[in-house]
Amino acid sequence: MTVRAVQRQVVTERLAGHLLATGLARTSVRQMAAAAQVSDRMLLYYFKDKAEALGEAMGHVVALLGGRLEAALPAGDRMPPERLLAEAARVATEPEVRPFMALWMEVIAAAARGEAPYAAIAGQVTAGFLSWIETRLDIEDPERRAATAGLILATVDGLALLEIGAGAPAALAAAERARDVRFTP
Repeated sequence: MTVRAVQRQVVTERLAGHLLATGLARTSVRQMAAAAQVSDRMLLYYFKDKAEALGEAMGHVVALLGGRLEAALPAGDRMPPERLLAEAARVATEPEVRPFMALWMEVIAAAARGEAPYAAIAGQVTAGFLSWIETRLDIEDPERRAATAGLILATVDGLALLEIGAGAPAALAAAERARDVRFTP
């Protein structure tokens, strides 16, 4: 790996930490450079523009969250949708995961407003999580598996919305009730 590639990775990690700590509120090039502990010029040396820097940082955030999910729900462990929903809901409401979910809600809101580069980032992240869920579902029919993955993702994302709007106790109570959900065969 070149020196530039190593430095770019360090900058990406710092930007990811910045996004998790502050959300999207402080994402001017100057603020991102300060968070990455580089000058504005150096930030744009490592990335062609702000959109690329944000995309790389969000990719790192997703990888961090993916590692947490992988530890809780390993690949190859196909399970019934009830169990996957309950486990995903449990993970999504863990205190350590809350910053990830809050940032995700901000990205979705920015994408809904058509702000670049968030629409592209939201599309990529959503596709990745849907695929991740599908590979863990013990459902043979591909259309039913895809639809069930969408329902699980929407439910888990809904827990983040509930926490933001009604508070952590409401989200935790709803996550606990996810254990009672039954899917028809």
